[in-house]
Amino acid sequence: MNTLKNLYNIRYRLCLLLTIAGLALSACTGLPDGIEPVEEFEIDRYLGTWYEIARLDHRFERGLSGVTATYRLRDDGTIEVINRGYDDDKGEWREATGKARFAGDSSKGHLEVSFFGPFYASYIVFWLDPDYEIAMVTGHNRSYFWLLSRSSQLSPRRLQELLAIARDRGFTVEELIFVTQEDQEAAASEH
Repeated sequence: MNTLKNLYNIRYRLCLLLTIAGLALSACTGLPDGIEPVEEFEIDRYLGTWYEIARLDHRFERGLSGVTATYRLRDDGTIEVINRGYDDDKGEWREATGKARFAGDSSKGHLEVSFFGPFYASYIVFWLDPDYEIAMVTGHNRSYFWLLSRSSQLSPRRLQELLAIARDRGFTVEELIFVTQEDQEAAASEH
């Protein structure tokens, strides 16, 4: 009887743990309030290399300059994600490779990205210029923000226009880190 009761307790705890883990993981793939992914998103036009112009701070990018994100279509229909940046403290390049898939409708700029096995996080393109030259991206909440560009530099006027859009969408632009691209751009092309 005691063994049966222990088995029931273990099963109950395991189910509870799996439910909590599932809820926690699904929370990482949602949308922040008031943020909508771009409509009529064309993944073929989004593929390629983007320079990180500005970001909110997170440990996985801390201390990196010359950051780029490269997206390539894989044979299975998912997207290969290669994030690369120069670690100023260590004097070396760091690279992380992951995969992305659409969170739902492939005509919307809401993807899920994974760098760690089965764990996915939201990647929401919420602003994109018509020429696919500049994009603003967030995660499941507003503590994630990236300003990406096909070129390594933006004019001061254009940058201020984009920061105003981000501010209007509720992002704390005063906390942005502006990414140095100059020296790393030449070094990146050598690899």
